[in-house]
Amino acid sequence: MNGKPLKEKALLCLKLYLAFFKIGLFTFGGGYAMLPMLERECVDHYGWTDREELLDIFAMGQCTPGVIAVNTATFLGRKTAGFFGALLGTLGVITPSIIIITIIAAVLQNFADLAPVQHAMAAVRCAVTALIFASVIKMVRSSIKTAAQVVLLILAFLAVAIFGASPVVVVIAAAVYGFFFTNLSKMEQQEDTNHA
Repeated sequence: MNGKPLKEKALLCLKLYLAFFKIGLFTFGGGYAMLPMLERECVDHYGWTDREELLDIFAMGQCTPGVIAVNTATFLGRKTAGFFGALLGTLGVITPSIIIITIIAAVLQNFADLAPVQHAMAAVRCAVTALIFASVIKMVRSSIKTAAQVVLLILAFLAVAIFGASPVVVVIAAAVYGFFFTNLSKMEQQEDTNHA
């Protein structure tokens, strides 16, 4: 990034702002609902990252304090274009919310009790649920490759959905497990190589 001319950097930062503005504008239902749009814009359209790295960035955005959408925009912007990429990605994702909330506070609050508005919001919730479910299916297909990962997925789901465990604790426990499991596997491979 440092070797790129200033014009290229400015253009890249502008693309980041516009991409995250679009994501922020059309993301209803929180951070999970933005995953399909993140994938389409950042992986398919611009090629700033691949699906696996996007899931890693999204997981970091989920684990750090703050809003998932903002954290993800910041991390991805930083990875793509440094400090100004982080700044403009973050501004891009929050600008639509600021505009929409201002309009809602000024105008739509008077109409919130109307039946058509309530039905529209109920329909949006259904669509968001479908988007989140589709994102989960894609994440499972691209991330789960071994039997141990399937077991970890099931245990994490049960811990959060059935037993009410904190998602933060589950994510940290999974990270610790992954760290030690990877190191254990490497040690076993080295021992096998040494014995051979």
